Amino acid sequence: MKRPVLVTILGASGYTGVGLYQLCLGHEGVRVSATSAERHAGEQLSSVFPRVAGVGDRPLLSVEEALDAPADVAFLCLPHEAAMAIVPRLLEQGRIVIDLSADFRMDTAESYEQWYKVKHSAPDLLSRKVYGLPEFHRHAIRSARLVAVPGCYPTSAQIGLAPLLTRKLINPQTIVIDSKSGVSGAGRKLTQRTHFVETNENLAPYNVGRVHRHVGEIEQELSRLAGAEARVIFVPHLVPMNQGILSTMYVDLVRSATTDELMGVFREHYAGERFVRVAPHLPETAFVLNTNYADVSVRVIDGTNRAVVFCAIDNLVKGAYGQALQCMNLVCGFDEAEGLPV
Repeated sequence: MKRPVLVTILGASGYTGVGLYQLCLGHEGVRVSATSAERHAGEQLSSVFPRVAGVGDRPLLSVEEALDAPADVAFLCLPHEAAMAIVPRLLEQGRIVIDLSADFRMDTAESYEQWYKVKHSAPDLLSRKVYGLPEFHRHAIRSARLVAVPGCYPTSAQIGLAPLLTRKLINPQTIVIDSKSGVSGAGRKLTQRTHFVETNENLAPYNVGRVHRHVGEIEQELSRLAGAEARVIFVPHLVPMNQGILSTMYVDLVRSATTDELMGVFREHYAGERFVRVAPHLPETAFVLNTNYADVSVRVIDGTNRAVVFCAIDNLVKGAYGQALQCMNLVCGFDEAEGLPV
Protein backbone atom coordinates (compact mmCIF):
# COMPACT_ATOMS: atom_id res chain seq x y z
CA MET A 1 0.00 0.00 0.00
CA LYS A 2 1.38 3.43 -0.94
CA ARG A 3 2.19 5.50 2.13
CA PRO A 4 0.45 8.84 2.57
CA VAL A 5 2.15 12.06 1.58
CA LEU A 6 3.46 13.78 4.72
CA VAL A 7 2.79 17.52 4.90
CA THR A 8 3.66 20.28 7.29
CA ILE A 9 1.60 23.46 7.55
CA LEU A 10 3.60 26.46 8.71
CA GLY A 11 1.27 29.19 9.92
CA ALA A 12 -1.76 27.14 10.95
CA SER A 13 -3.31 29.79 13.20
CA GLY A 14 -4.56 31.95 10.31
CA TYR A 15 -7.63 31.50 8.15
CA THR A 16 -5.71 29.94 5.27
CA GLY A 17 -3.66 27.68 7.51
CA VAL A 18 -6.57 26.19 9.42
CA GLY A 19 -8.64 25.87 6.24
CA LEU A 20 -5.82 23.98 4.58
CA TYR A 21 -5.44 21.77 7.64
CA GLN A 22 -9.11 20.84 7.56
CA LEU A 23 -8.92 19.98 3.86
CA CYS A 24 -5.89 17.78 4.55
CA LEU A 25 -7.85 15.91 7.22
CA GLY A 26 -10.33 14.87 4.53
CA HIS A 27 -7.68 13.96 1.93
CA GLU A 28 -7.19 10.19 1.81
CA GLY A 29 -3.64 10.46 0.47
CA VAL A 30 -2.28 12.97 2.97
CA ARG A 31 -1.16 12.93 6.59
CA VAL A 32 -0.23 16.11 8.45
CA SER A 33 3.01 15.62 10.37
CA ALA A 34 3.29 19.07 11.96
CA THR A 35 1.55 22.43 12.26
CA SER A 36 3.18 25.61 13.45
CA ALA A 37 2.00 28.96 14.83
CA GLU A 38 4.77 31.09 16.28
CA ARG A 39 2.59 33.18 18.61
CA HIS A 40 0.67 30.10 19.79
CA ALA A 41 3.52 27.56 19.98
CA GLY A 42 2.86 25.07 22.77
CA GLU A 43 -0.91 25.46 22.55
CA GLN A 44 -3.45 23.17 20.92
CA LEU A 45 -4.91 24.20 17.55
CA SER A 46 -8.37 23.96 19.16
CA SER A 47 -7.44 26.77 21.55
CA VAL A 48 -7.15 29.05 18.50
CA PHE A 49 -9.90 27.47 16.39
CA PRO A 50 -12.34 25.55 18.65
CA ARG A 51 -14.05 24.08 15.58
CA VAL A 52 -11.27 21.49 15.19
CA ALA A 53 -11.78 20.07 18.69
CA GLY A 54 -12.68 16.40 18.49
CA VAL A 55 -12.13 16.15 14.73
CA GLY A 56 -8.38 16.54 14.40
CA ASP A 57 -6.90 18.63 17.17
CA ARG A 58 -3.11 18.77 17.42
CA PRO A 59 -0.32 20.72 19.14
CA LEU A 60 1.08 23.84 17.53
CA LEU A 61 4.86 23.95 17.21
CA SER A 62 7.28 26.77 16.65
CA VAL A 63 8.38 27.19 13.03
CA GLU A 64 11.83 25.88 13.96
CA GLU A 65 10.35 22.72 15.46
CA ALA A 66 8.07 22.20 12.46
CA LEU A 67 11.00 22.51 10.05
CA ASP A 68 12.50 19.39 11.61
CA ALA A 69 9.33 17.31 11.26
CA PRO A 70 9.31 14.67 8.50
CA ALA A 71 7.52 15.99 5.41
CA ASP A 72 7.30 15.53 1.67
CA VAL A 73 5.43 18.82 1.19
CA ALA A 74 5.63 22.04 3.20
CA PHE A 75 2.75 24.50 2.95
CA LEU A 76 3.73 28.04 3.93
CA CYS A 77 0.83 30.13 5.24
CA LEU A 78 3.21 32.72 6.61
CA PRO A 79 3.34 36.50 6.29
CA HIS A 80 5.18 38.03 3.36
CA GLU A 81 8.93 38.25 4.01
CA ALA A 82 8.82 35.41 6.58
CA ALA A 83 8.38 32.75 3.90
CA MET A 84 11.45 33.59 1.82
CA ALA A 85 13.65 33.29 4.89
CA ILE A 86 12.97 29.55 5.24
CA VAL A 87 12.22 28.38 1.68
CA PRO A 88 15.92 27.76 0.82
CA ARG A 89 16.28 25.50 3.87
CA LEU A 90 13.14 23.53 2.98
CA LEU A 91 14.33 23.00 -0.59
CA GLU A 92 17.74 21.87 0.67
CA GLN A 93 15.92 19.33 2.85
CA GLY A 94 14.31 17.94 -0.30
CA ARG A 95 10.80 19.19 0.50
CA ILE A 96 8.31 20.37 -2.09
CA VAL A 97 7.33 23.89 -1.07
CA ILE A 98 3.89 25.38 -1.72
CA ASP A 99 4.01 29.00 -0.64
CA LEU A 100 0.78 30.93 -0.07
CA SER A 101 2.56 34.21 0.61
CA ALA A 102 3.60 36.69 -2.09
CA ASP A 103 7.33 36.09 -1.64
CA PHE A 104 7.84 34.09 -4.84
CA ARG A 105 4.98 35.26 -7.08
CA MET A 106 6.94 37.99 -8.82
CA ASP A 107 9.42 37.17 -11.60
CA THR A 108 12.22 39.45 -10.40
CA ALA A 109 13.57 40.73 -7.11
CA GLU A 110 13.20 44.28 -8.42
CA SER A 111 9.48 43.89 -9.04
CA TYR A 112 8.98 42.23 -5.66
CA GLU A 113 10.84 45.04 -3.91
CA GLN A 114 8.87 47.67 -5.86
CA TRP A 115 5.51 46.36 -4.68
CA TYR A 116 6.34 44.92 -1.24
CA LYS A 117 8.95 47.50 -0.14
CA VAL A 118 11.39 44.94 1.28
CA LYS A 119 14.53 43.40 -0.12
CA HIS A 120 14.18 39.84 -1.39
CA SER A 121 16.53 37.48 0.46
CA ALA A 122 16.36 34.57 -2.01
CA PRO A 123 16.28 36.19 -5.47
CA ASP A 124 17.92 33.20 -7.17
CA LEU A 125 14.82 31.11 -6.42
CA LEU A 126 12.41 33.41 -8.27
CA SER A 127 13.37 31.89 -11.63
CA ARG A 128 12.84 28.37 -10.24
CA LYS A 129 9.34 28.89 -8.92
CA VAL A 130 6.18 27.86 -10.79
CA TYR A 131 3.20 30.18 -10.55
CA GLY A 132 0.47 28.10 -8.99
CA LEU A 133 -2.64 28.76 -11.02
CA PRO A 134 -3.45 25.25 -12.27
CA GLU A 135 -5.80 26.30 -15.08
CA PHE A 136 -2.87 27.99 -16.84
CA HIS A 137 0.26 26.23 -15.53
CA ARG A 138 -0.86 22.67 -14.90
CA HIS A 139 1.99 20.95 -16.75
CA ALA A 140 4.72 23.00 -15.05
CA ILE A 141 3.17 22.55 -11.59
CA ARG A 142 3.36 18.77 -11.89
CA SER A 143 7.16 18.88 -11.91
CA ALA A 144 7.62 21.86 -9.57
CA ARG A 145 9.64 21.95 -6.37
CA LEU A 146 8.58 25.49 -5.45
CA VAL A 147 5.00 26.62 -6.17
CA ALA A 148 3.95 30.24 -5.61
CA VAL A 149 0.19 30.24 -5.03
CA PRO A 150 -1.44 33.36 -6.56
CA GLY A 151 -3.13 36.08 -4.59
CA CYS A 152 -6.91 36.08 -4.38
CA TYR A 153 -7.46 39.26 -6.39
CA PRO A 154 -5.00 38.17 -9.15
CA THR A 155 -6.70 34.76 -9.36
CA SER A 156 -10.11 36.28 -10.08
CA ALA A 157 -8.65 38.78 -12.56
CA GLN A 158 -6.72 36.18 -14.54
CA ILE A 159 -9.52 33.64 -14.71
CA GLY A 160 -11.91 36.36 -15.84
CA LEU A 161 -9.69 37.95 -18.48
CA ALA A 162 -7.66 35.03 -19.88
CA PRO A 163 -10.09 33.96 -22.63
CA LEU A 164 -10.14 37.47 -24.10
CA LEU A 165 -6.46 38.25 -23.63
CA THR A 166 -5.12 35.02 -25.13
CA ARG A 167 -7.26 35.55 -28.24
CA LYS A 168 -6.26 39.24 -28.40
CA LEU A 169 -9.89 40.34 -28.35
CA ILE A 170 -9.33 43.24 -25.94
CA ASN A 171 -6.90 46.09 -25.45
CA PRO A 172 -4.58 44.92 -22.64
CA GLN A 173 -3.69 48.50 -21.64
CA THR A 174 -7.14 49.86 -20.82
CA ILE A 175 -8.41 47.29 -18.32
CA VAL A 176 -10.34 48.47 -15.27
CA ILE A 177 -10.76 45.95 -12.45
CA ASP A 178 -13.29 46.64 -9.70
CA SER A 179 -13.01 43.97 -6.99
CA LYS A 180 -15.01 43.54 -3.81
CA SER A 181 -13.70 41.24 -1.09
CA GLY A 182 -14.87 39.86 2.22
CA VAL A 183 -13.00 40.92 5.35
CA SER A 184 -11.16 37.60 5.74
CA GLY A 185 -8.98 38.68 2.82
CA ALA A 186 -7.20 41.03 5.23
CA GLY A 187 -6.16 38.12 7.48
CA ARG A 188 -6.95 37.35 11.10
CA LYS A 189 -4.86 40.07 12.74
CA LEU A 190 -7.18 42.87 13.82
CA THR A 191 -6.72 46.37 12.47
CA GLN A 192 -8.88 49.46 12.69
CA ARG A 193 -10.02 48.93 9.09
CA THR A 194 -11.17 45.34 9.81
CA HIS A 195 -12.76 46.09 13.18
CA PHE A 196 -16.47 45.14 13.22
CA VAL A 197 -17.58 48.70 13.90
CA GLU A 198 -15.61 49.96 10.89
CA THR A 199 -16.72 47.26 8.41
CA ASN A 200 -20.31 46.53 9.40
CA GLU A 201 -22.89 48.38 7.30
CA ASN A 202 -20.07 49.87 5.23
CA LEU A 203 -18.59 49.49 1.75
CA ALA A 204 -15.13 50.99 1.46
CA PRO A 205 -12.73 51.39 -1.49
CA TYR A 206 -9.03 51.41 -0.69
CA ASN A 207 -5.64 51.56 -2.45
CA VAL A 208 -7.25 52.94 -5.60
CA GLY A 209 -5.61 52.96 -9.02
CA ARG A 210 -2.09 51.55 -9.03
CA VAL A 211 -1.43 51.43 -5.29
CA HIS A 212 -2.47 47.95 -4.11
CA ARG A 213 0.50 45.57 -4.05
CA HIS A 214 -1.42 43.00 -6.10
CA VAL A 215 -1.25 45.33 -9.10
CA GLY A 216 2.28 44.17 -9.92
CA GLU A 217 1.26 40.51 -9.84
CA ILE A 218 -1.90 41.17 -11.86
CA GLU A 219 -0.04 43.05 -14.58
CA GLN A 220 2.78 40.52 -14.70
CA GLU A 221 0.42 37.60 -15.27
CA LEU A 222 -2.03 39.40 -17.56
CA SER A 223 0.96 40.46 -19.72
CA ARG A 224 2.02 36.82 -19.89
CA LEU A 225 -1.46 35.82 -21.06
CA ALA A 226 -1.71 38.66 -23.59
CA GLY A 227 1.81 38.31 -24.97
CA ALA A 228 2.03 42.09 -24.59
CA GLU A 229 2.26 44.62 -21.79
CA ALA A 230 -0.93 44.84 -19.76
CA ARG A 231 -1.86 47.85 -17.66
CA VAL A 232 -4.74 48.01 -15.20
CA ILE A 233 -6.60 50.42 -13.01
CA PHE A 234 -7.42 48.37 -9.92
CA VAL A 235 -10.03 49.43 -7.38
CA PRO A 236 -10.46 46.98 -4.47
CA HIS A 237 -13.28 47.35 -1.96
CA LEU A 238 -13.85 45.91 1.48
CA VAL A 239 -17.34 44.43 1.83
CA PRO A 240 -18.99 43.55 5.18
CA MET A 241 -19.08 39.80 4.60
CA ASN A 242 -16.76 37.04 5.76
CA GLN A 243 -15.61 35.46 2.49
CA GLY A 244 -15.78 35.91 -1.25
CA ILE A 245 -14.53 38.10 -4.07
CA LEU A 246 -16.49 39.48 -6.98
CA SER A 247 -14.30 41.08 -9.64
CA THR A 248 -16.02 43.17 -12.29
CA MET A 249 -13.70 44.00 -15.20
CA TYR A 250 -14.32 46.64 -17.85
CA VAL A 251 -12.52 46.07 -21.15
CA ASP A 252 -12.26 47.62 -24.61
CA LEU A 253 -12.89 45.21 -27.47
CA VAL A 254 -10.60 45.48 -30.50
CA ARG A 255 -13.50 44.55 -32.80
CA SER A 256 -17.26 44.28 -32.64
CA ALA A 257 -18.60 41.20 -30.88
CA THR A 258 -21.80 39.98 -29.28
CA THR A 259 -22.37 38.60 -25.81
CA ASP A 260 -23.21 35.19 -27.30
CA GLU A 261 -19.94 35.17 -29.25
CA LEU A 262 -17.84 36.02 -26.21
CA MET A 263 -19.68 33.55 -24.01
CA GLY A 264 -18.77 30.94 -26.62
CA VAL A 265 -15.14 31.99 -26.33
CA PHE A 266 -15.29 31.50 -22.56
CA ARG A 267 -16.94 28.07 -22.86
CA GLU A 268 -14.31 26.95 -25.36
CA HIS A 269 -11.43 28.28 -23.26
CA TYR A 270 -12.58 26.55 -20.09
CA ALA A 271 -13.93 23.35 -21.62
CA GLY A 272 -12.88 20.50 -19.37
CA GLU A 273 -11.80 22.69 -16.45
CA ARG A 274 -13.26 21.22 -13.30
CA PHE A 275 -13.18 24.35 -11.20
CA VAL A 276 -14.11 27.09 -13.65
CA ARG A 277 -17.80 27.40 -14.46
CA VAL A 278 -18.90 29.61 -17.34
CA ALA A 279 -22.17 30.89 -15.95
CA PRO A 280 -25.17 31.94 -18.07
CA HIS A 281 -26.24 34.05 -15.06
CA LEU A 282 -24.23 36.86 -13.50
CA PRO A 283 -21.84 35.37 -10.92
CA GLU A 284 -22.42 35.99 -7.22
CA THR A 285 -20.20 35.25 -4.25
CA ALA A 286 -22.88 33.12 -2.59
CA PHE A 287 -22.72 30.64 -5.50
CA VAL A 288 -19.03 29.84 -4.82
CA LEU A 289 -18.91 30.18 -1.03
CA ASN A 290 -16.77 27.45 0.61
CA THR A 291 -15.97 25.88 -2.77
CA ASN A 292 -12.96 25.82 -5.09
CA TYR A 293 -15.04 27.04 -8.03
CA ALA A 294 -14.59 30.21 -10.04
CA ASP A 295 -17.74 31.41 -11.80
CA VAL A 296 -17.19 33.62 -14.85
CA SER A 297 -19.43 35.42 -17.30
CA VAL A 298 -19.24 38.28 -19.81
CA ARG A 299 -21.62 40.86 -21.26
CA VAL A 300 -21.11 43.18 -24.24
CA ILE A 301 -22.52 46.66 -23.69
CA ASP A 302 -25.00 47.30 -26.51
CA GLY A 303 -23.99 50.00 -28.95
CA THR A 304 -20.37 50.06 -27.80
CA ASN A 305 -17.13 48.15 -28.26
CA ARG A 306 -16.92 47.57 -24.55
CA ALA A 307 -17.58 44.49 -22.47
CA VAL A 308 -17.89 43.68 -18.78
CA VAL A 309 -16.40 40.48 -17.39
CA PHE A 310 -17.41 38.99 -14.03
CA CYS A 311 -15.56 36.47 -11.88
CA ALA A 312 -16.61 35.24 -8.43
CA ILE A 313 -14.42 33.12 -6.16
CA ASP A 314 -14.13 32.32 -2.49
CA ASN A 315 -11.05 34.32 -1.51
CA LEU A 316 -9.99 31.73 1.07
CA VAL A 317 -10.59 28.62 -1.04
CA LYS A 318 -9.89 29.17 -4.76
CA GLY A 319 -8.10 32.35 -3.73
CA ALA A 320 -5.81 30.63 -1.22
CA TYR A 321 -5.86 27.23 0.49
CA GLY A 322 -8.07 25.37 -2.01
CA GLN A 323 -5.81 26.41 -4.86
CA ALA A 324 -2.78 25.37 -2.77
CA LEU A 325 -4.23 21.90 -2.28
CA GLN A 326 -5.11 21.74 -5.99
CA CYS A 327 -1.42 22.42 -6.73
CA MET A 328 -0.31 19.75 -4.25
CA ASN A 329 -2.58 17.22 -5.93
CA LEU A 330 -0.85 17.94 -9.25
CA VAL A 331 2.66 17.77 -7.80
CA CYS A 332 1.98 14.52 -5.94
CA GLY A 333 0.04 12.75 -8.68
CA PHE A 334 -3.38 12.74 -7.04
CA ASP A 335 -6.63 13.44 -8.82
CA GLU A 336 -6.73 17.22 -9.10
CA ALA A 337 -10.01 17.48 -7.21
CA GLU A 338 -9.06 15.14 -4.35
CA GLY A 339 -9.97 16.65 -0.98
CA LEU A 340 -11.36 19.86 -2.46
CA PRO A 341 -14.78 21.29 -1.55
CA VAL A 342 -17.33 21.46 -4.36
